[in-house]
Amino acid sequence: MSARDEFASGVLPARWWHRLDDGRLQCDLCPRECRLHEGQRGLCFVRQRVDDQMVLTTYGRSSGFCIDPIEKKPLNHFHPGSSVFSFGTAGCNLACKFCQNWDISKSREMDRLQDAASPERIAEVAQDAGCKSVAFTYNDPVIFAEYALDTADACHALGLQTVAVTAGYIHAEPRREFFAKMDAANVDLKGFTEDFYIHQTGAHLAPVLETLEMIRAETNCWLEITTLLIPGQNDSTAEIDAMTRWIAAHLGTEVPLHFSAFHPDYKMTDVPATPRSTLQRARAIALANGLRYVYTGNVHDSAGGTTACPGCDKPLIVRDWHAILRYELDAHGRCPHCGSAVAGRFGSHAPAVGRRRVPMRISP
Repeated sequence: MSARDEFASGVLPARWWHRLDDGRLQCDLCPRECRLHEGQRGLCFVRQRVDDQMVLTTYGRSSGFCIDPIEKKPLNHFHPGSSVFSFGTAGCNLACKFCQNWDISKSREMDRLQDAASPERIAEVAQDAGCKSVAFTYNDPVIFAEYALDTADACHALGLQTVAVTAGYIHAEPRREFFAKMDAANVDLKGFTEDFYIHQTGAHLAPVLETLEMIRAETNCWLEITTLLIPGQNDSTAEIDAMTRWIAAHLGTEVPLHFSAFHPDYKMTDVPATPRSTLQRARAIALANGLRYVYTGNVHDSAGGTTACPGCDKPLIVRDWHAILRYELDAHGRCPHCGSAVAGRFGSHAPAVGRRRVPMRISP
């Protein structure tokens, strides 16, 4: 099959798999290690055994394109106020009962893939739209890694940066290659107990922690973390204390952490929404454990949206939801009051995009 045919069909020979002695093919992309007979799909649904090989069935196909403020990813220390060209595909390799994007990530219908675009076309449109970066988001880009990596190459060729919004559930070999081509990542740390991961996501905690440590220690990818706090599930003081102590000890105190509010959805419609007080309590615990940049999301909380100087504690980036109201950092990310550096990736600050999301359509 030619490259043109592969793009038109959405099917591309996949990487990271091997044949088992019993004839099945094992996917080596993520720790699920799905073992497939002919015609079967993995749990992610987009990786399938076809004609005795593993294929990706969503190459060049998307569930939609949007221009977002970078703060929606959320990334608060990666070119604040800039615009990011965002897209995803369908499917997911986790089974979160609380998924907030379940209509995309849990989709088993190819008609969710409404738009088609080559990696080069995505980069061109993003550049023409004035975006600073391109984000692989909405569903987990790990499962469409071949498409994401090709798009990252096309973006870098035009001077655009790349962002992964991911749960970090990926094996070591593809993990190294994937994050080597990402300029920034927000990793969704779902909780901090194995019990929560097993029963609420159908996955395991350890591979996610390994991903976080690898990104921090072995790549130049800027890292931020998000935890969705769910009442009665992962919001106890003890769990938040343990998680934030681990982050400080293993990743450092300068990794930004976002606590986000849950709203009833998917298979957890009987669980109440997270109150703002829970996020504020979590933020206080994290700050007490030494984390310097801790934010709250999905609620209106002025303090939880403000970036303060680590030296003099003056507010340097003041946000209202995803809109930047005040920005005082210089091009090197330093405080104008005391000269302290704020961790992150900064540059000449352009006028902020604001909170808008602009849907896009792309012609192939």
